[in-house]
Amino acid sequence: MKSRTLLLDFLIREWLLLGSITGLVASSLYLKRIPHYDNDELVSIFLLLALFIVVKGIENSGILSLLGERLETSRWLAPKLVTIAFALSLVVTIDASLVVMIPLVLSLNVKHRDSLVILVALTAHTGAALTPFGTPQNLFIYSLYDVDTLEFFKTISPFSLGMFAVFLVVSLFLKTSPKHSRIETDNSLSIVRSVLFGLLLLLVVICVLRWLPPVTAVIAMFAAAFIDRRSFLVDYSLLLTFLCFIGLADNVGEIIANMLENPHHLFLLAAILSQFISNVPTTLLLTEFTDQWKPLLWGVNVGGFGSLMA
Repeated sequence: MKSRTLLLDFLIREWLLLGSITGLVASSLYLKRIPHYDNDELVSIFLLLALFIVVKGIENSGILSLLGERLETSRWLAPKLVTIAFALSLVVTIDASLVVMIPLVLSLNVKHRDSLVILVALTAHTGAALTPFGTPQNLFIYSLYDVDTLEFFKTISPFSLGMFAVFLVVSLFLKTSPKHSRIETDNSLSIVRSVLFGLLLLLVVICVLRWLPPVTAVIAMFAAAFIDRRSFLVDYSLLLTFLCFIGLADNVGEIIANMLENPHHLFLLAAILSQFISNVPTTLLLTEFTDQWKPLLWGVNVGGFGSLMA
C-alpha cells in the first residue's frame, strides 16, 4: 500500500518529466530515428545546471531568509517587496526568485498577504523576463538564436518594464499593516558563503552573456562543491525534462513549421501553448521550427501570466 502511494506521488510530482520521456520515445520509435542535440542546446543545459547550483548555494547561505525580519514593520511594505522581487529576478533565475520571495511573503504577519503573494510572484516573472538568464526559456532563445545582448533587452524591455510599473502602482494601494509582532527566530547566516556564492553567480552570468567561454562555468561548479556540497541538491529532473523536450521537438520536425512563418501566429501559439505545457517546454518546442525569436520571446513571457501550469 505504501509503495503504491509512493508511486502515485512520484507520478503526480514528475508528470511533466514522464510525459516528455514518453513523447520522446514514442516519436523516436515512430520516426525510427534518434533525435539530434546540437552544441548550443547542450551548452544551454549546462549553463542552467551551473545557475541552479550557485543559486542553491545562495539560498543555503541564509542571507535572504533574514529579509523578512527587516521588512515586516517597515513602511510601504508592498512596494518594497515588489521592487525587491523585480530586482532579485534580474540577478537570479525565476525559480530561485520565487523560492526566496514566496516563503518570505508567507512568513509575514500582515493583512492581505494572499494578494501580496500573487503580486510578488507576477513581479518576479516580469523581472526575470528582462534578462537572458532570468528564465530557462529566455536562456534557450538567447543561446540558440545567438541574440545580441542589447537587442535582447530592447526587444523585451517594453513588456518587462511596463508590467513592473503596473504592479508597482497596484502595490501602492495594497494595505499590508502588521497583524502582530514577529516571533524572533535563530537564523543561520554565513556571510562568507553568501559572498562567495554571489561571486560564483556573477561568474556564471558572465558565461551566459558570452563574455567568457561557457566551459568557464565549470570553475563555479567545482568551487560550489568545495564551499557547500548541498548546493548540488538541485532539481535534476527538471534538467532531464528539458533534454527530453529538446529531443521531442527535434522529432516533431516540420509539422508546425508552416504556421510559424507569421510572427503573429507564432506569438499567439507560444502564449496559448504555454497554458498547457508551460512556457519552458513551449520554448524548447518552438525554437526548433522558427528563427523569429522576438515574437517567441514575447509569447512565452506573456503566456507565463496565464494558468498555474504556465
